[in-house]
Amino acid sequence: MINIRKSAERGGADHGWLNTKHTFSFAEYYDPRHMGFRALRVINEDKVTAGQGFGTHPHRDMEIISYVLEGALSHQDSMGNKGLITPGEVQRMSAGTGVRHSEQNASKTEGAHFLQIWLEPDALGVAPSYEQKRFALKDKKGLHLVASPDGADGSVKINADTKLYGTVLAAGDQVALDLSPGRHAWVHVVRGDVKVNGAALSAGDGAAFSEENKIALEGTKDAEVLLFDLA
Repeated sequence: MINIRKSAERGGADHGWLNTKHTFSFAEYYDPRHMGFRALRVINEDKVTAGQGFGTHPHRDMEIISYVLEGALSHQDSMGNKGLITPGEVQRMSAGTGVRHSEQNASKTEGAHFLQIWLEPDALGVAPSYEQKRFALKDKKGLHLVASPDGADGSVKINADTKLYGTVLAAGDQVALDLSPGRHAWVHVVRGDVKVNGAALSAGDGAAFSEENKIALEGTKDAEVLLFDLA
């Protein structure tokens, strides 16, 4: 079973300094039909103007992943982490008992474009932690594990029963993921056009899969895709 969430149907807002699209209900956008999928609670596509960003603010009991597409983000948090996140890198922050952080566009002249992803954790009240790794999926073929509960294959480690894969596909490229019984999947098309189990999806589109034993991706135009394997 597949339920498609088209890009144009997403919520969002244009704040001038921030243009944001929300796959699921977030902030002032509320739709009871789209509150998340399994442990996946947030996929926000954010475009931040030069020199602007999110000031210091708190989070707790959430697994937060930042996936930079263009430009660079300057990160600083109450755990003492400070630095840049650039395209090809993934940042993971487990908010746990509480963390404060800021994310700013590091450039004074160019915009920044990134995905902010939230996953509900398996356990509450864990110690906050931070991890950042380079994956550079555009330089690799196939489906690559980006985040997982055990940090397998060099992925960032998350406190959730979720595996996040990423891939870059040229037209005609094909990859597939076998799903174990009882598992679910969410696909988010970062850019380009793909077919997923035969359904045509484009940039910004998402799709939920249940009662499927395989997720098959085929590039129809150069594309980048994130695939969530969810309990």
